[in-house]
Parts: sequence; structure tokens; C-alpha cells
Amino acid sequence: MPAFRCVGTYERQARREGYCLVAGIDEAGRGSLFGPVFAAAVILPEDHRIRGLRDSKLVPLEEREELEHSIRQRAICWSVSAADVFEIDRYNIYHASRLAMKRAVQNLLPAANFLLVDAMKIDLPIPQRALIHGDAKCQAIAAASILAKMHRDRCLEAWDRVFPEYGLRSHKGYSTPEHRRALRMYGPTTLHRFTFDPVRSSSPPEMLPPGAAEQILLFPAEAEEAACL
Repeated sequence: MPAFRCVGTYERQARREGYCLVAGIDEAGRGSLFGPVFAAAVILPEDHRIRGLRDSKLVPLEEREELEHSIRQRAICWSVSAADVFEIDRYNIYHASRLAMKRAVQNLLPAANFLLVDAMKIDLPIPQRALIHGDAKCQAIAAASILAKMHRDRCLEAWDRVFPEYGLRSHKGYSTPEHRRALRMYGPTTLHRFTFDPVRSSSPPEMLPPGAAEQILLFPAEAEEAACL
């Protein structure tokens, strides 16, 4: 990917056009074999002074944690939502990603009146602009990418305790040799994406270990977070 400078140009342009509540939106986990796809929406104040905002995939964990704290503290409002594996398998990952983004935007309070979205547009009657590589070019989208990734990573660490044999903590559900080997040995869980290879070619879902169903039911409620100043 070419190098971009992550700036607030797109937010300032929207404000000059009269939009005072400009939200950045991004997803996390789109290419994973396991779990929901998460999305975050963030409205930053014009003078947020959060240094180091950029694509979350390029930020070391310790710095990502610091940025997440700063974003949550300084944002006008923020929200994290998800589309679950059943929606991913039913609608496909593209439409499920848009659904997660839509939910994140709808949970913002105050509501956004302009959207800056990474790579795609959302099915909402709100003026918006899709930016290719938006998480590397736009600070509001970069902030959303940080929140979405951090929230997803915490959920994967929790699910790793339910399904320890899959190594979710290390590969975060992506198609690594370790993950593919576990799929061949144990088959997919009920939280794998069955329309994705190599999950599709694996054996039927395993029986959940005792207590796992109750633990899993907690996560959809935790999959949505929101806050405002």
C-alpha cells in the first residue's frame, strides 16, 4: 500500500460545507475466518490534538492502547457495533460490514450529519464520502479503525478462553497455518464463518464445551459500546 499522510483535511472540508458533526467509520475483522465483523464510528472535536492517528494495522499494541484511551476520552461521541457470523454467512462479508457500520453510526449521540467511511458507502440517508485507504488518510477514520480493532481483539481473547485449541489469541481468527491446522483437527466452531474457505471444507461444528454457550451469549451484548461527552 502506498504511504499516505493521515490528516484532518476531509473533516475540515466537510465543516466548511456546513457539517458540524463529522463521523469517521471503519471496520475490523473483515478477512477473518472467525467471529463477527466489528465497526466503529467516531466524531472527533475540531481541536482534538490526538497525535499519532493512523491505520490501526500499522500501530504497535502499546501505542494502540494509548490511542484508544485518548479517542474515548476526547471524542464528542463514539460507538462500536458488529454483524454476527450468521449475518456474514447470510448476506456475505461486504454487506455484513456495511450493516455493522450502519449500526455503529445509528448508535452515535449526538447523531452525525456527515460520514467519512473507509472504502464503501453505508445505507443511510446521511451525506457521506467513501475514501479508499481512508484509515491511512483521514484522522476520523483512523480513530474508528483503532476502536474497532481494539474491541475486536478483546473479544477474540475472550473467545480464546472458550476455544483454546484454535489459538485465537495469537492469530485473531485469520487464516494462518496454525488456524487451518486446528480446523482440520477439530473442525469449525459455531462462531466460524461457514461461507469462508477453509472453514467451508472442514467438518461440521464441534459440540461446545460445558458452559461455553452461556459465555458466548454474553458477547453480543458486549459487542456494542457507545459513549458521548
